[in-house]
Amino acid sequence: MKKIYFIQFCVILVITISTAVAVAQVPNTKPTQKSTDKFNPSHVKSFLGNFTGKSAVATAAEGKQVIGLPLRIVDEKNVTYKLLSYQFAYTKWGAVEDEATGKISQKSTLSADRFTTTPLPEIWQTNITEFLHSGEELYFYDIIAYDKTGNLFFAPEIKITIQ
Repeated sequence: MKKIYFIQFCVILVITISTAVAVAQVPNTKPTQKSTDKFNPSHVKSFLGNFTGKSAVATAAEGKQVIGLPLRIVDEKNVTYKLLSYQFAYTKWGAVEDEATGKISQKSTLSADRFTTTPLPEIWQTNITEFLHSGEELYFYDIIAYDKTGNLFFAPEIKITIQ
């Protein structure tokens, strides 16, 4: 009697498993749609005012002026892309006195954060315009933008060195 129940149980188990596998193998009947408008993010540039690229050089006065301007992503056809987020780092140099020897040396500090709006928040703009001087850097990196179809891409970085 036990043998009959065991055989019936095994048959039902095999049928159940094979049915589940057969249902899981249903092909996708809806063809995938591919965008005909191919986007190549290598043709975009990031701008902060007139500054672009990793080797931009500005005076302290120019740096104080552009820090309040919006970050823009533009391609060669002058199409502006929406900005999703970016990171900003401000490398500041200051004098530090060694307590033991009394010698004064230069030391850098880095302030950085991730932002989703442009231009930078007012507190950042105020701190930078008050203390910006020669040798410091304004660095916009990990700039994420998206095109009209919603495709995300990384835009080029901007690094402005203050002379």
